Amino acid sequence: MTSPEKKLDVKDESTPSKSANWRGMLWENLQVVAIALILVLIIRTFIAEPRYIPSDSMYPTLKVGDRVVVEKLSHYFRPIQRGDIIVFRPPFFLQKQGYTSNQAFIKRAIATSGEKVEIYDGRVYIDDTPLTEDYIAENPNYRLLPARVPDRALFMMGDNRNNSNDSHIWGFLPEENEIGRAIFRFWPPARIGLL
Repeated sequence: MTSPEKKLDVKDESTPSKSANWRGMLWENLQVVAIALILVLIIRTFIAEPRYIPSDSMYPTLKVGDRVVVEKLSHYFRPIQRGDIIVFRPPFFLQKQGYTSNQAFIKRAIATSGEKVEIYDGRVYIDDTPLTEDYIAENPNYRLLPARVPDRALFMMGDNRNNSNDSHIWGFLPEENEIGRAIFRFWPPARIGLL
């Protein structure tokens, strides 16, 4: 008489358990999130970033609460031009007044290296030629004696000329302080568009 065979309790290794499935899905999701965060950091650091407008110094072009996209690449391929709206770190003069280097300002480039800038009779003059500025809130009510923009520097002004802490107060902006160009307003929805 033969003894009855004992059944072996063997798990099928080809079918993972529910906990292994759950751990695998969690690991995959964590990888996707990590890759997404790395991409966001790379894009924000080197390509483009959103910025919030906290003051009315660029009114009427930008209003308090507007949100813009600042691109960071084009200044490597073409120089800043008059009329570009630039986001930048405060120059040394402003840092001496208490602004920190991680704060950001936004103004319009009005004069570039080598150009002479002067303000009188409510007009801005570049190389003795008055600028046509249909984007300003009102004409400047102050005088700025003629000054030549140094190499690798910019003369920056807010569109709200009489309510802007800009180059007519603190001088020229070194180009290395540039963060990028404001190119697109994405908020509020009623004002979405290129700048």
